[in-house]
Amino acid sequence: MFRSNRFYPVLAITIFSLAVLQTRAQQTTSQPQSTEQTQPTQTSPQERAQVLRQAQERVKARRKLRDQQTIQDTYTHKYEAYFGGNYLRFHPGDHLQRINEKGWHAGITDYAFGKIGITVDGRGYYGTTYTGPNPYGVYQPSISQYTFMGGPTVRFFEGVHWAWTGHVLAGVGHGNFGTGTGGLPPELIGLYSDGNAFNLTAGASVDYNLSPTLAVRLTPSYLMSRYGGSTQNNLGFTAGVVWRWGRQ
Repeated sequence: MFRSNRFYPVLAITIFSLAVLQTRAQQTTSQPQSTEQTQPTQTSPQERAQVLRQAQERVKARRKLRDQQTIQDTYTHKYEAYFGGNYLRFHPGDHLQRINEKGWHAGITDYAFGKIGITVDGRGYYGTTYTGPNPYGVYQPSISQYTFMGGPTVRFFEGVHWAWTGHVLAGVGHGNFGTGTGGLPPELIGLYSDGNAFNLTAGASVDYNLSPTLAVRLTPSYLMSRYGGSTQNNLGFTAGVVWRWGRQ
């Protein structure tokens, strides 16, 4: 009976020791596994290059959408108004040399047919002629003429920053060739007579957009006039600003 009482404590201590050793062994084996799980996964150069390409494609897609929205905001306006200055090499008489004229221009375009609009345009030109020696003592009289024209305008390129348009306008012009002669009839010194004449202009405009509603415009142009029964072929340009409104 005495021996059996001593046996049970020894057995309990042995079982407890084995349990402790087993627990420590499990902890030791689990630590390398957790360490291996926390190590970062290494990627190949091909995988990194693919990730970079995908990021670039997403950036390009967002930029394309933003550009498309800007183009829509810019060119869905129904009306354009423009104004600014102009320059023209004008022929004031059949036997006189060409002169430099400067002035103003203004107009409105209604894009009633998408990229095709109807334009109404007005211009003023002012210059000083050189008539040469004459018995009347009038050598450098000032002249002016005004044009009032209308016709189609076509926008054939629509970009985020740039736009290109072309127009052909026709109408009437009025020439004041005797305003600087002191009452002398202008035809006596080789100038055309005062009066109205047919005018036609053709030009191609380049717009640089400052915003969807505002742009600056440069237009090299040709102006044909019919003063004195003859045809004057004049070259020049206009420069100014464009304001858009009335989004469709």
